[in-house]
Amino acid sequence: MRWLISILINAILFIALAGYFEAFEVSSFGAAIAASFILSILNMLVRPILIILTLPVTILSLGMFLFVINAITLLLTDKLMGDAFVIDGFGMALLVAVIMSVANLIIQKAVIEPIRRK
Repeated sequence: MRWLISILINAILFIALAGYFEAFEVSSFGAAIAASFILSILNMLVRPILIILTLPVTILSLGMFLFVINAITLLLTDKLMGDAFVIDGFGMALLVAVIMSVANLIIQKAVIEPIRRK
């Protein structure tokens, strides 16, 4: 259930961010849900491998390199989705990754944890 909620939250974030940035486009809410689903699969399969391969850089950057890994998974999602989900360049992917990480952290602390405590 929590996984489905996170997919829905990421889809809503995709739609919101696409409205703010011209270099980030999502064709529809269905495409946003599909992109969110693909991103979650990539986060389960590809992200751990990337983290292990880049562990020294991640340690030296005090974890900031994880944003780069998130941007790479967003670009992979872009390639898998085709024209329905478009990110123009690595800089935009990095910006979207940072904003989504902060937004997910805020949503996690403000909404999901109080529900779990009840």
